[in-house]
Amino acid sequence: MIAGCVGLLEGRTVDDELILTLGGPHARRVLDGFEGGREGYWPRVWAVRGLLHVFDAVATDAVIRAGTDDSWRVREMVAKVVAAHRVDEAAEAVAGLLDDPVARVRRAAERALSRLVD
Repeated sequence: MIAGCVGLLEGRTVDDELILTLGGPHARRVLDGFEGGREGYWPRVWAVRGLLHVFDAVATDAVIRAGTDDSWRVREMVAKVVAAHRVDEAAEAVAGLLDDPVARVRRAAERALSRLVD
């Protein structure tokens, strides 16, 4: 699961079953080429959300890189993962999200940094 999530974040092709597991019923539309398809932001959102539930340090670099994703939904989820798993190595990347143009991302970054210093 973790390797698949990292693979999605790194733009690698992963098994359709993983995408369906991560994305639920909505994933079928994405796999059928709608809503950006595999190259759209939804698979990356789902990958980071998967890491929210199952995390290992091997995913740290991918999570840090995802903090600069074009999609605000991915960036917000990165902050949530960092907070939930106290990924100290990502503190600098999350601090950069404090200036994000999207308020939800900024709030998630604030919560993550607060959690890291608790």
